[in-house]
Amino acid sequence: MTKKTDFFKTFCKVSKAFGGTLKRNELLDLIVESAIETMDGKAASLFLADEKKDVFVAVAHKGLSKGYFHAEPMKAKKVVANVLKGGHLSIRDATTDTRLENLEAKKAEGIASILVVPVMVKNKAIGVLSLYTAKPRDFSKDEIDFLSALADQGGMAIANSRLFERIKQNSTLFLGLASNINSSLDVKEVLHNLTVELAKALNLKGVAIRLVDEDNGTLKLVASYGLSEEYLNKGPVSATKSIAPALNGETVAIEDTATDDRIQYKSETQKEGIVSMLCVPIKVREKVIGVMRLCSGVKRDFPEDIVTLVNAVAHQGGLAIQNASMYLKLQSDKESLEKDIWSHRQWF
Repeated sequence: MTKKTDFFKTFCKVSKAFGGTLKRNELLDLIVESAIETMDGKAASLFLADEKKDVFVAVAHKGLSKGYFHAEPMKAKKVVANVLKGGHLSIRDATTDTRLENLEAKKAEGIASILVVPVMVKNKAIGVLSLYTAKPRDFSKDEIDFLSALADQGGMAIANSRLFERIKQNSTLFLGLASNINSSLDVKEVLHNLTVELAKALNLKGVAIRLVDEDNGTLKLVASYGLSEEYLNKGPVSATKSIAPALNGETVAIEDTATDDRIQYKSETQKEGIVSMLCVPIKVREKVIGVMRLCSGVKRDFPEDIVTLVNAVAHQGGLAIQNASMYLKLQSDKESLEKDIWSHRQWF
């Protein structure tokens, strides 16, 4: 019962800390320290997946030498796949097990056994929590459950921190874009700036804005950033065949462009390296006049706060188009009025 009591006390301590004012890094450090202390480990590490590079990056660790962390990074997909098979990965001999990499480095570091559990956020593995021991051992179910619970706490901390950072970033981004829109009546410049700022802020491969050409039922490109000329000029983009729901006012998120039938040019999209896509309608007075497409080079989902932000930005883009149209109409009316007045002056 002593071990279970230790697990319970540690979990309570971590949960209480999460309800306090500790910063994210301090909380993550607390998780690895608690794992070592409670499970009598040599070291512990918390890794997060870098999807672009397909490796794990250590965000918190204790008990391992600096030189060990300069070893070749682990392959994310391989390790996560092995961990997810059984909900954990238990290695009794870390110096000979071929499921691991850098066996010699582990031997030199004095690592005997390893227990790895996934860090889950909304049923998706975003990393792993690893415990290292100095002596060979088998891990009990209670130990595996305890480390998994700590990993879940880490996932909560990471998710909350990322949400807070995104909210701050989204607010700053929207304010900047709104100011940019209101500072110019050059609609092409405004829309181009929208694509640039969104792509950079949201770490996207590219962004494109197309407006409806009602004469031939196609979507005409008016602004883009990050996408090749070859891809942009791949052929006419049909308003009825290319993610048509967006033109009905719906926001469409496509996680995998390779398998989604709503993609009109699949082979060209794959060649461009576009894996996921978010399409939002651009409206003027409730009428959809075009779409904005956000293209990601890695498979990703689009959280609700990001979808809300992009829809708000698309709405601002619609306002920019509306303002520019009204300005041009006023200019035309002014010129017509001046001509009319001048013709009347000739009577006197």
